[in-house]
Amino acid sequence: MTESPENVPAYRTIRMSPPHAPVAALADLEAWQARDPYPEVRGAGPAFGIAYELEHGGWRLRPHFGDPDPQDARDSLAGYFRSEAHEAEQAGDDTRKAALLAAAERLDWEPIDEVTVLGTRHRVVRCERFIRTGPDGPEPPRPSDPDPCPPGLSHREPDPADGFVIDPIAVTGLSEGILKLELLGLVHPVGPIDREVKEDGIQAAHSHPGGVLLPPVFMVAERTAFGWQPSTAAVAKTPQDARDSITFALRVMDPVRRALGTEQRAEYLRAAEELDRTRADSLDVAGRHLRVVRVERLVRIGPDGPEGPRRSDHSTQPPFRVHDQQLRAQGLIPDDEDEERPLELTPEMEEMNRLMEAESERRRKLLAEHEQRHRGRPRKAKKSRRR
Repeated sequence: MTESPENVPAYRTIRMSPPHAPVAALADLEAWQARDPYPEVRGAGPAFGIAYELEHGGWRLRPHFGDPDPQDARDSLAGYFRSEAHEAEQAGDDTRKAALLAAAERLDWEPIDEVTVLGTRHRVVRCERFIRTGPDGPEPPRPSDPDPCPPGLSHREPDPADGFVIDPIAVTGLSEGILKLELLGLVHPVGPIDREVKEDGIQAAHSHPGGVLLPPVFMVAERTAFGWQPSTAAVAKTPQDARDSITFALRVMDPVRRALGTEQRAEYLRAAEELDRTRADSLDVAGRHLRVVRVERLVRIGPDGPEGPRRSDHSTQPPFRVHDQQLRAQGLIPDDEDEERPLELTPEMEEMNRLMEAESERRRKLLAEHEQRHRGRPRKAKKSRRR
């Protein structure tokens, strides 16, 4: 039976309205203009995080959404419950403490994706990531993407997704609404895929036909002979966060893992300094071409809320306690704490530590200079009025 507009469930509606604020209008325009140079949308795989159900409707994301493995999200939820249990203990609330610790203990042993604690549902939530691409490669950040932090200090910027409320009936801009429709139609990745992945995608389109767009994230891609490939698995919350990951690799990681000589190290260092100075979205260094790439994220919504992990979202490891037992059975973790030996550092590890300490010191100085400038910024003097 065909549904009339009045009978369409809220989670299947897309409410669009022209933006009124200038910044929102610019973002909506840029989203529409991006369709010409970057017409193709490609899947970039799922990510996971934790959300809890609100009493008045919707689900709110907890911090650090974006784990590549659903088990990482489950472990994070167990850690959150233990933190809350500690606060309950400090407050003398033994009942709350016991409930939170029981939930954490269960997550340590079972790969569960939803748990209700003290009347509130907590769920592992799945989002699908997408990248727009065109003849020139993947789409870089847009001018309207928030990018407030100076180089080296992006780790201080809060994640726009922290506290984000998944509300399918929230009004969106016209371009965002069209993008949502486009992404909801991408049931599974293009090209040869695993049968289980394809079946899960088709099932999700029926069980969770609605969707909500999360704030975009950013990653670093490198152009290779085989096309564009992720430079690292890390995902950044802002464009500058992605640039900082590039400069960190150039200053700390690449000299060791690529076994660079003196001249090459100097070239990588100059490239890092140039990127800090220009805040560009692409960089050429030693024959390599790197680009900061914009990533869209969509959470599918069904009658019972946001989609959780799919059958085909296989975890690389079991729950914490199970994994610990397995490692001890294999002799990889000693049963006696006294048997643990200090880690012997290889020359490569020692070199990495030295470079990391130097980079940490450099960023501490940047922070001190930034705070000093902020404290020393003179206030505008009020002009006196002569009568």
